[in-house]
Amino acid sequence: MNLIKSTGTFSFFTLISRLLGYLRDIFIAIFLGTGPLADVFFVAFRIPNTFRRLFSEGTFNAAFVPSYASELSQGKDRSDNFANSIFNFLVLGLFFLVLIIEIFMPLFVFLIAPGFNGETEKMELAISLTRITFPFLFFISLASFFSAILNSHNRFAVASAAPIILNLLLISVLFYGNYLDDKLVYYLSYAVTIAGFLQLLLLYFFVKKFYSPTLSLKINFDKKVKEFFKKLLPSIFSSGVTQINILIGTIIASFQTSAVSYLYYADRIYQINLAIAGIAIGTVILPQLSKYIQEDKNEEIILIQNKSLELSLFLSIPASIALILASEQIISALFGYGSFSESGVSNSAQALFYFSLGLPAFSLIKVFSSFFFARHNTKIPFYISLFSVLLNVSISVFYFKDLGFIIIPIATSISSWINAFILFFFLNKKKLFVFNLLFLKNFIRIIIASFFMGILFYYLINFFNDNLEYNYNLKSVYLIGIVILALSFYLLFAILIKAFKISDIKLKY
Repeated sequence: MNLIKSTGTFSFFTLISRLLGYLRDIFIAIFLGTGPLADVFFVAFRIPNTFRRLFSEGTFNAAFVPSYASELSQGKDRSDNFANSIFNFLVLGLFFLVLIIEIFMPLFVFLIAPGFNGETEKMELAISLTRITFPFLFFISLASFFSAILNSHNRFAVASAAPIILNLLLISVLFYGNYLDDKLVYYLSYAVTIAGFLQLLLLYFFVKKFYSPTLSLKINFDKKVKEFFKKLLPSIFSSGVTQINILIGTIIASFQTSAVSYLYYADRIYQINLAIAGIAIGTVILPQLSKYIQEDKNEEIILIQNKSLELSLFLSIPASIALILASEQIISALFGYGSFSESGVSNSAQALFYFSLGLPAFSLIKVFSSFFFARHNTKIPFYISLFSVLLNVSISVFYFKDLGFIIIPIATSISSWINAFILFFFLNKKKLFVFNLLFLKNFIRIIIASFFMGILFYYLINFFNDNLEYNYNLKSVYLIGIVILALSFYLLFAILIKAFKISDIKLKY
């Protein structure tokens, strides 16, 4: 496997999806801003979108890929039988889950947005929209199952490209925003569920080359299937801890007007880098790392673990610095139009600043967790993640009254860094990971390259400050230009001091 090429393929399509998501959010910011309609839609959208991230962004892979790869090594019949058992259980389980939630949707919405209670119109709209979007969970979970099979065969392009469908459909609806008025949120909600169905069809078409599902009410609960489901919940919880923390933050933020929207827009920015620096790398290394562990190839295990960690930091550290230095200018340039007010920019920028402090930790959690998952160990990441979530909730609830919504990104970053350090501690203690000399040398070089990139970025932001003001129409053009200059400098400087080598692109791990 070529780590950089595979990560690049996954990252390319993920980046396209995120950029389209950004375009989608620009339209949402223009038509909905940070008002009540935006709050309600983001709650209705957050639920299926959180499940999408929990299931599709490497978390389902964490439990499925090592087990499926193990069965595959013993023959296609065994792997197909195993996959069919999982598929049929998912179909039945998800169908009844969605049905039950649809029936008890008022209670469900109250649990995820308790702050809406007492605002009858807002609550009723949230219930209606979430009823429309929730079937997305059924389709996207099955789509994630197909993605995991493709990833097991080192096919990453289609799985990473599928989410593009969601953003294209939502953008198509938003083009008619001026004509739809208050009905816009309903059409957006229907588009979410339709997109889930289309993603499932797309992935089914490509997965047929490796696996054809057979629908049956009879599920074979053998030892392997039982082991898989024992690992599934812990892996979803531990690998998706960042998304769980954000979901909890949304619940708490619902008690403050517009706070859900502030967090949503901030979340959209740093998630672009997290998708590349954490999710992509964690997803790509899992099949090959599982194979090396099964074959007991220690040198290859050490190499791929160190290189994946190095690549994650190479991508996340400079991004974190840039977001910290220019959080307000970035939010303003990307979303500060139409109904999105200056106060909305200021509040979203504060949230982005504190989320950015935790960005490297969010990526490290994804990578470190993969080191455990490849060894069929989901318990340790699960317990660490549970502690992280409880810590996040405790900090958020305790300080929310005094600090408001801003405590949510602060608590998320603090709990994530603690999560990452504890994961590393257990990896080291159980001798599952050791640094090699090359990583230590390159890490120092990455810090140096990021430092000088930060200096240049800070200078450019200040030099073009007047062109990045809220009322300046071409501010996004200037921001894109600054980002391209800073990124180009970072890459060239990294190559110059050998923090990154062109030859690494061709290396296989």
